[in-house]
This record gives sequence, structure tokens and C-alpha cells, in this order.
Amino acid sequence: MKILFYGTKNYEKEVFEKHCKDKKDLEIVYLQSEFDYQTARLSNGYDAICIFVNTEVDARSVKRLKENQVKLILLRCAGYNNVDLQACRQENICVMRVPNYSPQAVAEMAMGLALAVNRKIHKAYIKVRENNFALTGLSGFNFYGKTAGIVGAGKIGLAMAKICNGFGMKVIAYDKYPQKSNDIEYVDLPELLKRSDLISLHCPLIGDTYHLINEETIAMMKDGVILVNTSRGGLIKTDDLIKGIRDKKFFGVALDVYEEEDDYVFENLEDDILEHSTTARLLSFPNVIVTSHQGFLTQEALNAIAETTIDNAISFQCGKLIEENKMC
Repeated sequence: MKILFYGTKNYEKEVFEKHCKDKKDLEIVYLQSEFDYQTARLSNGYDAICIFVNTEVDARSVKRLKENQVKLILLRCAGYNNVDLQACRQENICVMRVPNYSPQAVAEMAMGLALAVNRKIHKAYIKVRENNFALTGLSGFNFYGKTAGIVGAGKIGLAMAKICNGFGMKVIAYDKYPQKSNDIEYVDLPELLKRSDLISLHCPLIGDTYHLINEETIAMMKDGVILVNTSRGGLIKTDDLIKGIRDKKFFGVALDVYEEEDDYVFENLEDDILEHSTTARLLSFPNVIVTSHQGFLTQEALNAIAETTIDNAISFQCGKLIEENKMC
């Protein structure tokens, strides 16, 4: 099977090459170029393509893949909302993903961001590097005894709940399909928003969750709440979030994902585009931390992603699909 990897980073290539060294039936070519309608033409002669979470695969691109006789789209990620699954079904192109890689990796990142924005670690780091050891403006609050609200209690959300329990927090959660737990109290979303001192988002981006955090839901939150998002940028309506920050609703906001992530690679942004970027506006606030979608970026998670992606390819080749990983 010949597989074309799009948007490959060096750290990914190293891990995949390690896992593929004994897989002689797999021939992989790595591209740094991202997938889109134009670069889809490069897939001619390949059985499968492999893409990451922010890559958009619309109906027009799916049709071009079909013309190039591509039979499989491998997602080296859990998210799939950017792929037109209906178009893939119509063109008989299989889509497979990595639903579980390392829930702990993302959960630990979420708590790390929460701690950083609470205890002003990002500000203290910069001040000390400038030989300023003053403590002014660095006050935070104890998480111990506070309430953590987990929106989306899947594997990552439950891992985050365990971490919060370890800090001595009361954990409440909102999920459409709650799982029994002695450590979590399940509540509806309005109650979670009203009670939580820390809100951490861990749900997929689907129709019901798009802009879940908006002007109306922000108004339900406690004053001085901390909001963390390590899930998908589209869960938050950025303009409404900015308004909430300006109105001093939040003690801090920490984002590893953001709405514009799908549209821009920030290292390539021109100044005039950056000036009008909502993410750039977020970065202007001292109580906001934005990181570069690195929640998954641990050695354990990368190895799990590589292993599952390769297993998906082999299962397709053998005609024995791993059903839990198949989207269509």
C-alpha cells in the first residue's frame, strides 16, 4: 500500500518511520505541504492519504481523490469534523481515525494551562528574565476546595477529572452520555457554568457544540472563572469571549486551540492579516494564554497515534477494518 502523508512535521516522521521499519507492505512518502484541493493532485498513484486534524477535506477535494483512485483517508488524530464524510461515502472512500491515543497527555496539558494562567506563570517567567523579581500582579487562588466543571466527560474529560480530584477540587461534569462515577457529580450545562471556578472543555466539535461558549453561556458563568479549552477552537465564539474578557468576567483564559487555527498557519501570517486576527486580539490580554495545539504532543501520544494509524492502514489492506476507528 502506498500512502501519502500531508503536513508532516519532523517529529511525526521520526515516530512513523520507527513504527514502519518492519512493515514492508507499506510505502510512505512524507510531504510538508498541507492537503487542499490543489495539493490533492499529488495523491495520484497512491492508495491512501494521511492528514492531521485541521485539514479540510471538502466534497470537491474528495472528488479529486476519487479521480486519483485514492481509497482511504487516514486521520492521524481523533477529530474528523473537517472531513466531508457524506462525500466520502458517495465516492466509496473509507475514512479512519485515531479515537484514543493518550487522554492523559491532553488532560495534563489542560491542567498545566489552568495552573499557568491562575498563578501567572507566563507573566512571572517574562518578568524574571528581565531581572524583575517583584510579586506585584502575580496573585492567584487555590484550586483546593474549588469546583471544577468538566464539559465532555469522555476519556480525556475523565482523565482531567481525576487530576482535579487530586488537587482536592469538587468535580462536576456535563455530558450527554454520563458514565457512573463516585468522584463526579453530573449536572446540566447551565448548572455547571454557574457553579464552576474552573471550566475545562473536552467535547468534540459537532453541530450541538459549535459555539457552545458564547455570550449567553458566558453570562451564566461565575465572575472570576478560569476557562480552558484543549479540545476544538470552534467550541468558543471568539468575539463573545473577547467581550467577556474585556468585561472582566474571567480570572484567566487558556487556549490550546482557537477558531482561526483551521485558516492560518501563524508563522506565515502577513502583518495586515495578523492585525485583524481574533487570536492576535486574544494575545493582547495579560490574563490569556494561547499555545499552539500541543496538548497531544508527548512521546507516548505520538507513538500511540503512529501505531493506530499504521494498524488502520493494514486493517484496510487486509479487508478486516478496525470498526471502532472507521468513520465511513
